[in-house]
Amino acid sequence: MFRLSHSAALRSCRPSDRTEPASARPASARPGSVDPLSPRLRPAARVLFAGLLATTVTGSLLAGCSFSDDDGGSGTAAPSALSKAGKVPQGVKDPAAQESYRQFYSQKPVWQDCEDFECTTVTVPVDWADPGGASIELALRRLPAAGKSFGSMLINPGGPGVSGADFVESARIVFGRKVRERFDIVGWDPRGIGKSVPIKCVSDAEIERLLSGESTPDDATEIAQSIAEQKKFANACVDNSGEIVRHVDTISTVKDMDVIRAVLGDETLSYYGASYGTYLGAWYAETFPWRAGRLVLDGAVDPSLSTEQYTTGQALGFQRGMKAFVEDCLSRSGCPLRGSTEQAVQQLDNLIQNADDHALRTDVGRELTQSLMVTGLAMGMYDDQFWPMLTEAIKKAVKGDGTGLLKLADTYNERDEGGRYSQVLAANSAIYCLDHAVEESPEQIRTLADALAERYPPFGRSMGWGLLGCSQWPLDAVVPAKKLTADSAAPILVIGTKGDPATPYEWAQSLAEQLSSGRLLTWEGEGHTAYSRGSDCVEGIVEDFFLAGKDPGENRTCPA
Repeated sequence: MFRLSHSAALRSCRPSDRTEPASARPASARPGSVDPLSPRLRPAARVLFAGLLATTVTGSLLAGCSFSDDDGGSGTAAPSALSKAGKVPQGVKDPAAQESYRQFYSQKPVWQDCEDFECTTVTVPVDWADPGGASIELALRRLPAAGKSFGSMLINPGGPGVSGADFVESARIVFGRKVRERFDIVGWDPRGIGKSVPIKCVSDAEIERLLSGESTPDDATEIAQSIAEQKKFANACVDNSGEIVRHVDTISTVKDMDVIRAVLGDETLSYYGASYGTYLGAWYAETFPWRAGRLVLDGAVDPSLSTEQYTTGQALGFQRGMKAFVEDCLSRSGCPLRGSTEQAVQQLDNLIQNADDHALRTDVGRELTQSLMVTGLAMGMYDDQFWPMLTEAIKKAVKGDGTGLLKLADTYNERDEGGRYSQVLAANSAIYCLDHAVEESPEQIRTLADALAERYPPFGRSMGWGLLGCSQWPLDAVVPAKKLTADSAAPILVIGTKGDPATPYEWAQSLAEQLSSGRLLTWEGEGHTAYSRGSDCVEGIVEDFFLAGKDPGENRTCPA
């Protein structure tokens, strides 16, 4: 699977004041005017394509007591943050445990200057079922409101495994001027990520080898080798990360989010979650419906899906994205593909299959293996801004030069020129495998991979084999696949992009239908997520919702 994230918003390079509609901006201020792979605009979050490290998404149900207010969560506004500091989860009778919860909720953050922003830490328990035990510090970064603040807006770019604190560095690009005037925009590194006790697995050299290695085993020997590799990687993550690796599931993070809300002094949570960040937002609303304020879930993940359904959905989404790219390419001069859309997709599928035995040379002395080729091609699906670059990369690849696709793959994998990788791959694996259970055997995974290869070329086979990683994870998944209703929550805005490859449009439809107060906004565009992609219609609806609480209605559609 691919990492789910708010990639497009960071590549749009939008004017920071947003005083005119996107359509009226000069060409130099619109998408395509800068290198979309420049470090400044690299994706803040993506969906991990499991075929690389063969990881999958898993969910976790937090062990311990459920949280509730004295009023039983009637849907009315929560009491003030200070009064909430005295509340504890239902069923917690032990005075020491009660005092532990009070201490977490009543923290007073000390903000310090950190370049152009403010930073602080918030303390939470390692294990929410044992609040009196060990604790950790979560790293927060804030862009203070430029005017009179309504309060804080918590933001998360997805992944899982991507730094939310780093996402704040792009806040002046992603969020409109009026939003930045009225909200303190706050991002945090969820547990196990970035500066919040990061998960540690293997060395950069080992990551390089894994990402370049076999992702579509062809016979029993290769399958056994892949299983051994995945098991070795998973065990290294558990062995090298300490106790935190057992508690990086989404619902533990959701409980952290409520502490952050209280510490920031907000009665209810205002939140923008993109991609896998929508999974956090939906589970927050389910767990704390009476504290759910203005929640926007952009590029939605469907929490009711099994891992097989999730994988199948992504295979469909990325095939749609590839077909859209191919149709555009075929309409232009210089396209390296020929014939009908189906024939051109088959040409790419053949290119991938040939790379299994014959890696491509590159200008940097590294080979473009099949797994890296798939990653590079998939990276091009996240934003139609990438399509010209992808076309040029494919032109080279059909001539035996993998340099262009390797650059795309390295960007996706967050590899710098020195061969160093970010920790996002480690965190992604640990979180995803606690969030979604994989119960299929290797033989069942092989059957699924064969079926997806037939139905959804050119990515289906690699995606099917992606289930192998979490099947070897040594810790049980703890989040159930279930429909989330968030009964009594205020209206929740769910955004789906018709051409979204990583989080297919059907997932947004499903989540909006599940949530008792879900409101679906459809964008008829291409690429991953919708907000800050240049649609005045989408931005207007989202920003009216944040600033005025304007209910957008049941089903709104914005043209591409």
